[in-house]
Amino acid sequence: MTAAPLLASPLSELAQALEAGNLTSEKLVASAIEAYRASDDNSYIQWCPEQALALAKASDRARKAGAFTGPLMGLPVSVKDLFGVPGLPIHAGCARPLPERWQAAGPVIKALSAQLAPVMGKTHCVELAFGGLGTNSHWGTPANPWDKQVHRVPGGSSSGAGVSLVNGTAALALGTDTAGSIRVPASMTGVAGLKLTAGRWPTQQIVPLSHTLDTPGLMARRVDDLDYAFRALDPVVSKQRVVHTSASELADLTFGVPAAFFWENCSPGIAEAVEAALKVIERAGARLVPFELPGVEQIHELFLKGGVAAPELAAFIREDMPEIVASLDPNVAARLHTAEELPAWEYIQRLQVMTRLSAEAASQMQQVDAVLTPTVTLTPPTVDSLKDPKAYTAANMQALRNTAIGNYLGLCGLSLPVGLDKAGLPVGMQVLSRPWQEERLLGIGQAIERSIGCGPDTLGHHC
Repeated sequence: MTAAPLLASPLSELAQALEAGNLTSEKLVASAIEAYRASDDNSYIQWCPEQALALAKASDRARKAGAFTGPLMGLPVSVKDLFGVPGLPIHAGCARPLPERWQAAGPVIKALSAQLAPVMGKTHCVELAFGGLGTNSHWGTPANPWDKQVHRVPGGSSSGAGVSLVNGTAALALGTDTAGSIRVPASMTGVAGLKLTAGRWPTQQIVPLSHTLDTPGLMARRVDDLDYAFRALDPVVSKQRVVHTSASELADLTFGVPAAFFWENCSPGIAEAVEAALKVIERAGARLVPFELPGVEQIHELFLKGGVAAPELAAFIREDMPEIVASLDPNVAARLHTAEELPAWEYIQRLQVMTRLSAEAASQMQQVDAVLTPTVTLTPPTVDSLKDPKAYTAANMQALRNTAIGNYLGLCGLSLPVGLDKAGLPVGMQVLSRPWQEERLLGIGQAIERSIGCGPDTLGHHC
């Protein structure tokens, strides 16, 4: 569980040390390379040390010459293998590389590259991002770093992202979230993850799962790092040239805490860890009130049927990559087969339900500053326990149960670690906010983080 000391430091501190000349990007990348040599967790599908080192040296030369390319200048980053990165093959979790056109950089990668942030490599993901556990029959499943004895899943679909942070090979990780694909692995690996409002960041040159729900997002060791990186990359906020934010004070906040649904079937220790965190938040002066999101049961039923993601992925594959159908992971193929039989009227009806309930949620959430729930309700299962398709399906649906609600209601959200469950695995708390309120959400997350004091290095000690 020991990460490379340099990359475990807050992003703002690393950036300040680089700016002051007390640290070089070359040294940061060398630290990541050393950490990779010591790891055996299969977090990357492509590891690119030479390319990262060359960019780090270029960043150092530019800085020495007086140039400043942005807040992420020189900071090592891992990128989920759904993003196009020039010169790097892209698989999106599939058995064979996707057509070369997918390697072109989209707006998010262009923003990252413009700041001269070295990309350490492409992290593993579930095939076509269609799963919340992190398994992949083609490339293997990254190992959850919190269990050195048994191979447990790290959460998905951004399965290698959280692992790359914990093992010290990246200071920041780019991922995507359609039903929980950032928040689930963040929760399962004990880091922080930010799910943006769909449409906040562009999705061009990111292999799609659902054009309705997909959003890029960030994972980092702490919420403070998420805030730093968000402000560096967000198309609107970054133009304001403001890197730091003043986090909210808990005494000023009112949080809604739903009952029943979000707490059902929790593995031992998960509900207890989140409840303990809620008590800390309340003692810090926050007001906790009962609060129910609209149509949760209806949304969950819709999600279990495949929602809109399954039919939209099926349409994408049929139109753009029909040749991959024969080699699809059985867990992905089975769900797509069902989606292909969905009548058009039902797909449209699902979109209408989501639109209506999203509007209701945005309105009702004006009563509170945020909604707090467990992020994931099950201990990360072992890979062996998921060999039976029925066992996989049950665990996958449970892993995404709480997070998918935020996507289908059009909210932004984050997950931050709040403790360990009875098996010694991380527990995350989900913080949901109204759409387009990312800056406010991150300030709230920072305030919670300060009060709880949890992170990859402190979980299980004083959380």
